[in-house]
Amino acid sequence: MRFAAPACSSCVDAPARAPDSSKSSTSPHSFLPLKRAQPETQVASFFRYNRNRRGLMPAPIIGITSGRTLSKDQVVTISLSEKYTESIQRAGGIPVILPSTLDDSELFDLFERLDGFLLTGGGDIDPAIFNGTPHPNVYGIDHARDFLEIELVRYATHNQIPFLGICRGMQVINVALGGTLFTDISAQLPDAERHDLYPNIPRNKIAHVVSIHKDSLLSNLAGVTKLSVNSLHHQALDAIPPILQPVAHSADDLVEAVELKDHAFGLGVQWHPEWLVESQANQAIFRGLVEAARDHK
Repeated sequence: MRFAAPACSSCVDAPARAPDSSKSSTSPHSFLPLKRAQPETQVASFFRYNRNRRGLMPAPIIGITSGRTLSKDQVVTISLSEKYTESIQRAGGIPVILPSTLDDSELFDLFERLDGFLLTGGGDIDPAIFNGTPHPNVYGIDHARDFLEIELVRYATHNQIPFLGICRGMQVINVALGGTLFTDISAQLPDAERHDLYPNIPRNKIAHVVSIHKDSLLSNLAGVTKLSVNSLHHQALDAIPPILQPVAHSADDLVEAVELKDHAFGLGVQWHPEWLVESQANQAIFRGLVEAARDHK
């Protein structure tokens, strides 16, 4: 697989040139000579400043997984909330969207070019993958996405590449490494609180507080052991493989975050911090991923 070349600077609208007095120029397409000694543009200044600020180190490239939706006119479309890409950019990384339709050779060719990964939220993992209990509320199964994300987690785990999983992303981490899920909280854990609050309340609405283990990576990033979060999920972690350490829980004792043992940065959170970036603690999660990816370069 090859990356598409970036758009060339000549594609930007050029300034109009005045007619050359030495020639007859009634043509409306006459232009001023290009001036090369122009003051630095704001964009160029921004990139120069950031390159100098980072000691000429390029920003880490973070691969972000995506979903697929069917448009009204029946076109399959790659879908991803801008909140994810904005959060990575705000933290200093460069987001690259990963389509779920890559074949094996393209997949690993691309993986090798990236400095870190973000596994995003979305529909449910096929319960057959982890011998889960079927339930009518299971939705949005995408086998191609399941395959890509499971391979991504195993690749990043084996190669010590930093990665973050959000909501479905945390569940994929658990399943990829040998764990299982409750396929529907309300059906299998009737005493648990309600966790699938959207669309009844906005995505950025605080739903509950999670308790974070004191000496965890997450608590070091967030700087707190109690964090107010949103809640947009109807599934939860059940069996957790030994390679993962639960590091945050809700009041009803559901696992809200896990960390990969003996790994520089392998973190999964059940809530959606990309909707809560006004919170320094939540934005710190993305900064942690980007900084770990920069160290890995």
